[in-house]
Amino acid sequence: MLEPTQIELEQSIQELTIYRDRLRLEVINIAQKLRMPPKKVDSTLKEHPELKKIEKVLSQLKSQQLQGKSRNKAT
Repeated sequence: MLEPTQIELEQSIQELTIYRDRLRLEVINIAQKLRMPPKKVDSTLKEHPELKKIEKVLSQLKSQQLQGKSRNKAT
């Protein structure tokens, strides 16, 4: 399996970040319509399964991106 290029990693991170932000806003908007207390909204955002998965993948991609940059500097 080929390693992704730095450009591919950057694009994936950017697209996933946009999706994460849009999903967070959706959750917040729905919570506001339901008049949920701010603490409950924060709790919901922290425990949202899809948001947790996105954060995990973003973390992995950023780590992979840093590893690739350090490899490029070494050569």
